Amino acid sequence: MENVVEARNLSKSFGAFQALKGVDLDIPLGRIVGVIGANGAGKTTMLNAILGLSSYQGDLHVLGLDPSKDRAKLMQDVCFISDVATLPKWMKVSDVFDYVEDIHPKFDRAKAEDFIARTNVPMDKKVRALSKGMIVQVHLAVVMSIDAKLLVLDEPTLGLDVIFRKKFYAALLEEYFDEERTVVITTHQVEEIENILTDVVFIRDGRIVLTADMENLTEQFIEVMVTSGKEEEAEALGPIKKGSSFGKSTFVYQNVDREMLKSLGETRRLGLADIFVVTMQGEG
Repeated sequence: MENVVEARNLSKSFGAFQALKGVDLDIPLGRIVGVIGANGAGKTTMLNAILGLSSYQGDLHVLGLDPSKDRAKLMQDVCFISDVATLPKWMKVSDVFDYVEDIHPKFDRAKAEDFIARTNVPMDKKVRALSKGMIVQVHLAVVMSIDAKLLVLDEPTLGLDVIFRKKFYAALLEEYFDEERTVVITTHQVEEIENILTDVVFIRDGRIVLTADMENLTEQFIEVMVTSGKEEEAEALGPIKKGSSFGKSTFVYQNVDREMLKSLGETRRLGLADIFVVTMQGEG
């Protein structure tokens, strides 16, 4: 299977509001893809369509299946964690594992129990007695113990402390991801995931404005702290953003020869969050 997700002209409206506007998207197997966008950009709406949680217009195939018609079959190979996901509060952690073991043929209970044993989550406590971080750990233990081909994470660590967030993504890389699995992540903590992403998708106002692999993307954008007296020369190269830092002019360029830019002053690559901001400027 070459692509895990294939979408063509994917659209979704809520009354007069069009949340998705003709999205075309391919997500290959064995990638970690970050879907980046502001609140209301259409990220969760797109994920809900991929997961078969909402209706849509257009053509959409996930793992070769139509999510609107084949959701039961699709969910055998898909796992999902959301910041709004809940577990039954009256269940103990052990009861949660019992339940998943009964309904999902690909759940490895021993693996889930091993994961929980390395946390401070007590198996005999009810969900209502757990902190949010502990509940996320239970979710993670469940999904990482299911032999799924696609894992969708929609703001999975929202509201959690930085230490737990780092542990979460470390466990994701070390114990779940491989070339036979695909992970799709949305998050506002862009800086924390950019080092694990293989690809990014920028979405704004229901439209995909950029798709790229991370290596290519970070090569495209360069910021220059321009040496005094070379501002006119720097301007002539067509910067896409201008600013100032420590009393010097700073210009951002896209797809301009790096050696040429080095002659203008000190250069640095932009982080993913900065690239997102620069890319969104001027978009309608």
